[in-house]
Amino acid sequence: MATILSAAGCVDRTMPVADLPEIDTSNPLLGEWTDPYATPPFDRIAISDYEPAFDAAIAVSRAELAAIVDNPAKPTFYNTIVALERQGALLERIEGVFFNLLSAETSDELQEIARRVQPKLVELSNDVRLNPVLFERVKAVYEHPGWGLTKEDKILLEDTYKGFVRGGAALSDADKELYRQYTTELSQSTLQFGQNVLASTNAFTLNITDPAVVAELPGFVKEGMAAEAKSRGQKGWTVTLQYPSYLPFMTYSTNRELKEKLWTARSQIALGGEWDNMPVVRRIVDLRLKVARLLGYDTYSAYVLEERMAKNPATVNAFLQELLDATKRFADRDVQTIRDFAASKGFEGELMPWDMTYYSEQYKNATYSLTDEMVKPYFELESVKKGVFLLANKLYGLNFTPNPAIPVYHPDVTAYDVTDEKGRMMAVLYLDFFPRASKRAGAWMTEYRGMKTVDGVETRPLVSLVMNFTKPTEATPSLLTFDEVETFLHEFGHSLHGMLAEGVYGSQTGTSVRHDFVELPSQIMENWATEKEYLDLWAVHYQTGEKMPSELIDRIVDAGNFQAAYMNVRQLSFAMLDMAWHSLTEPFEGDAIAFEKQAVKPAQVLPVVEGTAMTPSFSHIFAGGYASGYYGYKWAEVLDADAFSLFKEKGIFNREVASSFRENVLSKGSTDDPMVLYVKFRGHEPQTRALIDRMGLEE
Repeated sequence: MATILSAAGCVDRTMPVADLPEIDTSNPLLGEWTDPYATPPFDRIAISDYEPAFDAAIAVSRAELAAIVDNPAKPTFYNTIVALERQGALLERIEGVFFNLLSAETSDELQEIARRVQPKLVELSNDVRLNPVLFERVKAVYEHPGWGLTKEDKILLEDTYKGFVRGGAALSDADKELYRQYTTELSQSTLQFGQNVLASTNAFTLNITDPAVVAELPGFVKEGMAAEAKSRGQKGWTVTLQYPSYLPFMTYSTNRELKEKLWTARSQIALGGEWDNMPVVRRIVDLRLKVARLLGYDTYSAYVLEERMAKNPATVNAFLQELLDATKRFADRDVQTIRDFAASKGFEGELMPWDMTYYSEQYKNATYSLTDEMVKPYFELESVKKGVFLLANKLYGLNFTPNPAIPVYHPDVTAYDVTDEKGRMMAVLYLDFFPRASKRAGAWMTEYRGMKTVDGVETRPLVSLVMNFTKPTEATPSLLTFDEVETFLHEFGHSLHGMLAEGVYGSQTGTSVRHDFVELPSQIMENWATEKEYLDLWAVHYQTGEKMPSELIDRIVDAGNFQAAYMNVRQLSFAMLDMAWHSLTEPFEGDAIAFEKQAVKPAQVLPVVEGTAMTPSFSHIFAGGYASGYYGYKWAEVLDADAFSLFKEKGIFNREVASSFRENVLSKGSTDDPMVLYVKFRGHEPQTRALIDRMGLEE
């Protein structure tokens, strides 16, 4: 063992030395990653490498943990807390690759490996949290931390101790066994939920062979449908439930029968049939309630929210109600406006959910003289990418250089070196844009590796953005809708949070923050999408190279709050459904569809369609990390509305404001309370009114 004296004095930095098992370094997941940035060697990894790598890395982690537990020395911050933080690095590396690909480039084989590996990972996690000797060492340091600890050290100590307690360490032996059982079953159930959603989504296609049905559609829609059909060996034109395929058809087609069929299919994903998620949902919410009760909480929401900015369910429910009360009548007015418009165009009967997208597009076109078809030629993907990179450069001095030497996991993926204005290497960024059957729906940012500093040596992050944008066709490049441009900016904001991370401990850097704070860096970026000064720098026609006309930009700005109240209430309904499922105080035995209907009833603005439900495909809360946290999107909108107002006041490219946002938010991770960080940037706490005002709602 080596002891290092700190500059502050004689702080014992002795670290336990583990007797590590031998590992097969010929396995590319276990061997050294030799390129300059130590990126995953995707070109050498085979599916057969994963399971042996997991087993070996788990064995290494157990040896590292044994060295901490068996250490005869008195527990100290370094030989216990820091040692725990650093152990498991090899396993973390493998998990970073495997679970990211499980979402972005999955296969039946990967999913089967996940089903076998997941229980082993949960068992390891439980063996850590539920080890009484290890907990006693952590508790001893927590109660007598000694001196010389930095602020980051103290936060790590607090988080570690809380993590053990919230992970069952203080339970009786009998309850620890129950905790093991519940969390193991829970991990399997959430995994199954996501796999069911993917399988159910991929199982439905709508193939059209009659040219008359597609004749009215814009060229880009028909081309995309034709390309989809061709890729499946079908004739004619095909629509799937993947959003880039589904949404254009719903937006431009007048065929109510087919749109009803599509909308219904999307609203019945994993509802009944071979991939029915309703039994899985019941199992998940019941297991979560059991875990919460074991740990002394009345509900799962109470357990989760204790570690969020909101602190408790009462605060979240009051927040949602405040926004609902302020915007519901405006949302009803938004829908009535579309009803009236549809009637003026000869529509008869009740406006149904599958009609809303088409008539909203027609109304927007008539009111603002703005359609997706008008803006898409100026949002060619390469131009948008340049625009996003340009914004990062103007705000934070970042530069992005493609690096073809870095291996990628699919031909669609491109890797970039990210450097700052002084040439410092900040990160590697992977971009993966287009839908495929092996990729789940949606858009997300993730990391193969986060930022940390070990013994003075800094490790920079490997960040990935995965999206599902409209595919290019043989005749047309990928042209994005305005919504897709906003999505790009949103996810890129998450990537900035990762790429600009600074700090010592990986558990505190980058996006490792409270869930109702993590969306601030992403959602603030969406504000630039309607800024004329920004669009004028890069939005050019993909064929002529001409800049987007000023009058078209003006229309985008004018339409910026189109249906803002309607979309707000829609998001509130999702958050209310999340809170309802996780505020249960008894095992759920009722009708899940009826439960959902009752939960979202206060926010209902369109007719209810019997036999449909969002719950069985609500991956954010049942297969992701947003259980009792979906409200965080609206919470962060309040933060970002208030935060962006400072950019509006000082200038949307103001480097002083950007530097402050970087220093106090993007680079800080969880090294301080999020409200403290926000106030340091903004000068005051955020007010809900900022979001309501931004929507431009008037009586």
